[in-house]
Amino acid sequence: MAKIATADRVDRAELLEFLRPRHRAVLMTTRADGTPQLSPVTAGIDPEGRFVVATYPQRAKTRNARRNPAVSACVISDEWNGPWVQFDGRAEVLDVPEAVEPLVEYFRSISGEHPDWDEYREAMVRQNKSLIRVTIERWGPIATGGFPPELA
Repeated sequence: MAKIATADRVDRAELLEFLRPRHRAVLMTTRADGTPQLSPVTAGIDPEGRFVVATYPQRAKTRNARRNPAVSACVISDEWNGPWVQFDGRAEVLDVPEAVEPLVEYFRSISGEHPDWDEYREAMVRQNKSLIRVTIERWGPIATGGFPPELA
């Protein structure tokens, strides 16, 4: 039996429920010349429902998000043919020291509790980490690939 493609429209609560266990994404920012720049990222959802990505100040995605906060992301499932969703939003970039506690929440959203939070915080400062935090403004359906129903 052929697999039929799906496209399920969901509300914000259902979207966040879908996103929370999925940490693989491609983040799209815009270069200075207006062309898209894509970065595979490990992402989480913070307690306020924002999409969060740890990064460094010198990365292209970070520079681009500072200049133009309009971003998009495609979040995929661990299994390649699993469901996925695209969303658009508004990014803000946080640097140390204000990024430290949001980076703690980023870690928690992906891996749970750290064995030594003081050590983690020190490492974030030492590494001069940044955090891209995206307020999700609109999203498409949660989709799966497959045949159109009329061809299955």
